[in-house]
Amino acid sequence: MATYRIRHCERLSGEVSIHAAKNAVLPLMCAGLLTREPVTIEHVPELTDVHTLLEILTDCGACVRRDGDRHAPVSTLTLWSDDPHSPTSSDLLSRMRASVLVMGPLLARTGYARVALPGGCAIGQRPIDLHIKGMQALGAEVQLTPGSVTLQGRLRGGNVYLDFPSVGATENIILAAVLCKGTTRIENAAKEPEIIDLCTFLNAMGAHISGGGTGTIIIEGREALHGCTHRPIPDRIEAGTILCASAMTEGSVLLRGVRADHMRAVLFKLSETGVTLRESPAGLRLTGRASQPVQVRTLAYPGFPTDMQAPMMALALRLRGTSVFLETVFENRFMHAREMARLGASIRIEDRIALVNGGRILAGTAVTSTDLRGGAAMMLAGLAAEGETILRDPCGHIARGYEDLPGMLNALGAVITVEETTDS
Repeated sequence: MATYRIRHCERLSGEVSIHAAKNAVLPLMCAGLLTREPVTIEHVPELTDVHTLLEILTDCGACVRRDGDRHAPVSTLTLWSDDPHSPTSSDLLSRMRASVLVMGPLLARTGYARVALPGGCAIGQRPIDLHIKGMQALGAEVQLTPGSVTLQGRLRGGNVYLDFPSVGATENIILAAVLCKGTTRIENAAKEPEIIDLCTFLNAMGAHISGGGTGTIIIEGREALHGCTHRPIPDRIEAGTILCASAMTEGSVLLRGVRADHMRAVLFKLSETGVTLRESPAGLRLTGRASQPVQVRTLAYPGFPTDMQAPMMALALRLRGTSVFLETVFENRFMHAREMARLGASIRIEDRIALVNGGRILAGTAVTSTDLRGGAAMMLAGLAAEGETILRDPCGHIARGYEDLPGMLNALGAVITVEETTDS
């Protein structure tokens, strides 16, 4: 269990480098089940989710070599799979949502996959029906039992239409289709940068994928894939979180290694608050304090990402007037609003709409991390509150998706201390 003690902060300034994207690295790791040859992923972030997925992949028979440790600035991960098989530990799979991404590679490689239903943050139903429908379209037979799903069959190319452009379902279908006999066409596919990164990685392994980043992705199946080396894209959500923290203060922050073209919707919304954003060869710089309220509607990419809703709400606490948030992706993603109210925030929830009456004086107190992005938002809210905020994270949500977020903020002038305790 982690406890963060956060002091009020008036000004953030300086520069930080953005880590590789968690949501890009995890599907790349699962692709290691597709080949006997080593695949190497560079600059892997130090995250709990990465460690959990490594345990899952090892449980699936993958071989893993990692160069670097918790004290190294950069870690390189190499995976290969001579004889992959379905995981045996349902507990491991229940810890994280991305664990379902072993389904596609196992089914494609062995013709059989049995996986426990995945876990992760409790931010909505997050069903895997689109994953299953995609596998059925490729010829898999499916048997559902309480808590698990079993799929088997020799896959062949097929046409898949997704009722919603699900990132996970798109990734899983791609991971299955690369070894299918024939051509697979995915319509209404997710367009996120992480999808493009996965397609780039798989093509480097010998796959033939076109249309990554568009609504139609075409995969021509190959008999086998080979090894490759790849550096993932930077984390646009980590970058957006740091930018929101900077916009809450009268400072100047430079983000190095960021891809501004991956986060246009967030940058537009930040600009609407009154801050100045400048792109240069050195990186992306934000200056000034946000002052104008915003209206945010979460959407599939290239719309405003649902993962940035909570950090943007933390910023809205500092903006005089009413900011409006419409959450269209997940039905239970305002849990952090209750914790913000403990600091003195005025937030009214009506179904999937949150109305934030910003500009109020906040006072530090004890609060709890409700989920990954909500926990990061509470850390930002603590920077805005007078005195000290004690943020308890009993489930370790923040470390699942951010590599040392307190350290990054401290490098910019924040004062956040971390206490690790073991529950008895």
